[in-house]
Amino acid sequence: MAKEVMQRNAADNEYLHKDFHGALSGGLIYLEDNFGQDSVREYLEKFATSYYAKLREQLQREGLTALKDHFEDLYATEGGEIEIEYSEDELILNVKACPAVVHMRANNYPVANMWIETDRTVNQAICAGSDFDYEMLEYDEQTGKSVQRFFRREVSGRSE
Repeated sequence: MAKEVMQRNAADNEYLHKDFHGALSGGLIYLEDNFGQDSVREYLEKFATSYYAKLREQLQREGLTALKDHFEDLYATEGGEIEIEYSEDELILNVKACPAVVHMRANNYPVANMWIETDRTVNQAICAGSDFDYEMLEYDEQTGKSVQRFFRREVSGRSE
């Protein structure tokens, strides 16, 4: 019998890590219960600053187009539905439902009370030191549905 060899690369596989979100949620619950809410925000800020270093550089160089591309790719990978309103000075992200929250609720994972910070704190950290800022306009804890806004910071009453 002839030996068959199959060549595969990680990139050949569909990228899925949905259960990661359940583990992250458990970690956030642990941090909040044992060290308080500030520890959750501090952890997420340090994570975002490091993990998204390249995206932060792109934001500085390319402006909001870097975030537009990032979120389009992210939600396509995660299987989430979003609408994006985009201009050079403002990006509004309308998330129909957070794929992570939907997955956790469907699989009976506990959703951290501070799960919103995985958007709010992370996105604020991505914007830190850039010409842009971030705000959460709407958030539904049951589904993760949200409206989020990235915008050019104003200096002396005028937009740069």
